[in-house]
Amino acid sequence: MIRSFIKKADKAPAHTDDASYARPFEYVIGWKSDSIQLGDHAGSQRGLGSDYRGTVNLVDYPDARRMDLRQTIRDPFEQVQVRQFNQDSTTPIYAVCDLSSSMQFRGRKRKLDTAIEIATAVANSAHNAGDLFGFIGYNQQVIEDYTLPLSRNLHQSKAAMALLHDYQHLRIGVEGVTDVPNFLGQTRALVFWISDFHMPLALIEKTLLAMSAHKVIPIVLWDEQEYKKLPKFGFGTMIDLETGLNRTLFFRSEVKARFLDAFNARRHALEALFMRFDSPALFMHGDYRPELLTHYFEQAI
Repeated sequence: MIRSFIKKADKAPAHTDDASYARPFEYVIGWKSDSIQLGDHAGSQRGLGSDYRGTVNLVDYPDARRMDLRQTIRDPFEQVQVRQFNQDSTTPIYAVCDLSSSMQFRGRKRKLDTAIEIATAVANSAHNAGDLFGFIGYNQQVIEDYTLPLSRNLHQSKAAMALLHDYQHLRIGVEGVTDVPNFLGQTRALVFWISDFHMPLALIEKTLLAMSAHKVIPIVLWDEQEYKKLPKFGFGTMIDLETGLNRTLFFRSEVKARFLDAFNARRHALEALFMRFDSPALFMHGDYRPELLTHYFEQAI
């Protein structure tokens, strides 16, 4: 297992909200929603929409405004036929956020602050599409103080997630992720899983299996300072954020190369695991940009 190692970081600066923060992105779902609520996605419920469902006789669906003259003339039983359509419906959208200690890693920016920005962007995007949004935070357990049920209350969701900018806990693991599926509804949902995924592959696989009823979008937050921008030569004290253990290493080119090889191998292992569940990962190494997620859905969904 790869863990995050860093030098002691300064406290993150206070977040400032501006016009460029958490800009929404465009997403699509690859299934028909069974929600009865009107929305922007293809649905399976009969109603007002553009998705043609077929024809039935007027007795079964008494709406003469939708009469289909051609099918009525062709009907051998001379029954009046009317067109049926599926309504456009809503779909549940969740942001699942890793709040374990490794997310406290700070390169140019703290990983958790990037995760909060992405989760807020998911909330903004769901609001624009008329969908319900929910948030689930976890570390060693699902943290109910940082878990929001599905809602259309955008202001409440954003205010609650903003509180995480002051969240700083070390020596906390990720075992609570296996309980996350219990907080997802029964209706098929779009789940954005935001983490650095510095956890055992078996734990990720177990969680994906439990969330197989939903469409999971893994967003992998890595920072180049974790493995690329290490000291070129000399001693350095490294801290494991999840255990608090530290170790002094003498850095040289061979040690730096081993770090890089380990992260490359880890990336290939994660990509292979996520593809087994038809959930291609989005690796995000820098700042959040909405076009990255929009492009993801254009290519992967």
